[in-house]
Amino acid sequence: MPAKSRFTRLDAFTKTVEDARIRTTSGGIVTIASLLIVMYLVWGEWSDYRRIAVHPELIVDKGRGEKMEIHLNISFPQIPCELLTLDVMDVSGEQQTGVKHGIQKVQLAAPNLGGMPIDVRSLDLHADEPASHLDPSYCGECYGPPAPSTASKPGCCQTCEEVREAYAAVSWAFGKGEGVEQCQREHYSEKLEAQRDQGCRIEGGFRVNKVIGNFHIAPGRSFSNGMMHVHDLNNYLDPSQGSHTFTHTIHHLRFGPQLPDDVTKRVGDKTLGWTNHHLNPLDNTDQRTDDAAFNYMYFLKVVSTSYYPLGWKSPISSADQGDSSDLVSIGQHGLGQDGSLETHQYSVTSHKRSLRGGSDSQEGHKERLHASGGIPGVFFSYDISPMKVINREERTKTFTGFLTGVCAVIGGTLTVAAAIDRGFYEGATRIKKLHQR
Repeated sequence: MPAKSRFTRLDAFTKTVEDARIRTTSGGIVTIASLLIVMYLVWGEWSDYRRIAVHPELIVDKGRGEKMEIHLNISFPQIPCELLTLDVMDVSGEQQTGVKHGIQKVQLAAPNLGGMPIDVRSLDLHADEPASHLDPSYCGECYGPPAPSTASKPGCCQTCEEVREAYAAVSWAFGKGEGVEQCQREHYSEKLEAQRDQGCRIEGGFRVNKVIGNFHIAPGRSFSNGMMHVHDLNNYLDPSQGSHTFTHTIHHLRFGPQLPDDVTKRVGDKTLGWTNHHLNPLDNTDQRTDDAAFNYMYFLKVVSTSYYPLGWKSPISSADQGDSSDLVSIGQHGLGQDGSLETHQYSVTSHKRSLRGGSDSQEGHKERLHASGGIPGVFFSYDISPMKVINREERTKTFTGFLTGVCAVIGGTLTVAAAIDRGFYEGATRIKKLHQR
């Protein structure tokens, strides 16, 4: 038997001769409609193939020896910058007192003058004073304590700031610098008086170990007294320095880099997407008090969160990240060259109390009692979650799935169209037969 005839017997698509085909108006309309439907559904399949979705995963965080950055922007309208100190400490024993690197203090005008920012340089309390008139052999007295290790001249206190550092090193209160020659020469007391009605905005970022810890903003120089961390509150509580309170506004507080705006716009309206609100629940938080001895505490649960874009290849090694973190400038930590992002989300609960103690009877809770004592200020205690969230960009459909969908659309549409056209034709034929009888 010839090869052609053998394949002919296997043909599942039998044909009809042209003379046996019947073309109708309804068939043409159904054909045009089916083509339009096929084009619309194929476009939908293409759009679905091109769509990028963010799929979250929850895993155990196995990172070790990592660092993380904390970025903040907080305004204190009733405390001058000179009285505010930012300290950081964690369970590993590391302490950062009087953090300055990466942090800016912006002096604000008094609230009754609008509270607008003031040029910091023109009112810097510790601006470098010209010392050309001093004898090169001059060695300033430290008034009791030894000279600080950071002194410009070993064994001497050349400036008021160095005297203050020497006092803080031995846990002595400093006050306004009365009787200190360096402070009188630099007019420290007068400058402090000029700032007493001003406010302050603390902004910037700093790097900490990724372990349980806390950071706080409190008045006065901090120092250790035995096993206690204390602050010099003399100038803060001095009635002659005005009425200072820890009324504050948290404009922004985040752990790690911010999610890019284009990603936020793309996935922010999804139930599983990211938004700034989900990342930073303390943003735009406003707290007010008229009590100088008042304490605000925020307890944060920090969750490591990664964002891997489409085309991402491999994660950042925690060991490599820890080794290179000190070489990366503040604000760049956690940003991958391939667009990946290592950041953190957090949840928060808060508590506030008067350091004078008492109950919350004014708020309707007589049974709630507060202990007395403590340091006024704003305290943030953070705990690290053992879990990690990975948000991975993926296409919702593979190319093979796209081709399968296109074939299903074409085949299904044409099958349904053929059934509809057959129904129209059979109906029209029967109606004609009824009219001929």
